[in-house]
Amino acid sequence: MITTDICIVGAGPVGLFAVFEAGLLKMRCHVVDALPVVGGQLAEIYPKKPIYDIPGFPSILAGELVENLMKQIEPFHPTFTLGERVEELDKQEDGSFIVTTSEGTKIACKVVVIAGGLGSFEPRKPAIESLENFEGKGVAYMVRDPELFRSKRIVVAGGGDSALDWTIYLAGLAEELTLVHRGSTFRGAPESAEKVLSMAEEGHIKLLLKSNVTDVHGNGKLDSVTVMIDNETEHKIETDYFIPLFGLVPKLGPLENWGLELEKGAIVVNTFDYSTNIEGVYAIGDINTYPGKLKLILCGFHEAALMAQSAYNIIYPDKKFVLKYTTVNGIQELS
Repeated sequence: MITTDICIVGAGPVGLFAVFEAGLLKMRCHVVDALPVVGGQLAEIYPKKPIYDIPGFPSILAGELVENLMKQIEPFHPTFTLGERVEELDKQEDGSFIVTTSEGTKIACKVVVIAGGLGSFEPRKPAIESLENFEGKGVAYMVRDPELFRSKRIVVAGGGDSALDWTIYLAGLAEELTLVHRGSTFRGAPESAEKVLSMAEEGHIKLLLKSNVTDVHGNGKLDSVTVMIDNETEHKIETDYFIPLFGLVPKLGPLENWGLELEKGAIVVNTFDYSTNIEGVYAIGDINTYPGKLKLILCGFHEAALMAQSAYNIIYPDKKFVLKYTTVNGIQELS
């Protein structure tokens, strides 16, 4: 049994910053995430993509923001359970909670903070027969470690930001890269689309528009894919990896069964402190909803700060909260 003050569900940027705000008030945190790494969408979907609306940073790569947040919370020594999905929330007679994960890990805490972004994510898979047979054997729905693709033959499918961004990035690593897109124009950022078109013209990548990957082949491991071009011509491409990037499908998952007040797949909160209808449970970041809600990282940071002040009253009911500025107090490491 893991014992902590606050259990934070979600290791994305808002969840990580919540650790910092809690740490300033000498509250310990344990963070749980279904993904195997911290960072949430920033780490899984667009680690190499710049973010422009983080105060003090005219531009910062998503992956670098995650690294900075991890450095920022080091003095507070948070603990993590990664690669496990939170399944159950059991409120105890004294008002505390026991949180149980998909692997049976139990966390005892006084406060639960749900910072799960848009919930649990599942890749949107193309309708290709036997595709699942090659998952982990040449078929990947996310790029976790770009080095895995160095000097390999790659086929990327998709026309959004993720497909464009990873095509641009992986082209510098791959031996050969082909981007397959069912349309004739891209849904992603115009500058990314222009870059991809330029790379194709210069011969750095192969680009197949109005095309779909219709079949995958191999003996235990992927070795080729079949592409239907313009609904009439079949073309076989030998490849080591097929990466269909059609986005992720957000799902609340087990959270739907916790008795939380929901509205259109999001958790309703009180904007005074971002508490839910269950006392001791808060929701911050993209997973919550309220009038005027903006799904921005910086808004989630603000929500984390107010949540921590409210949680303090639960963790330390006999102490009066006094706001102290970090410029005066500095960062007091938790022992």
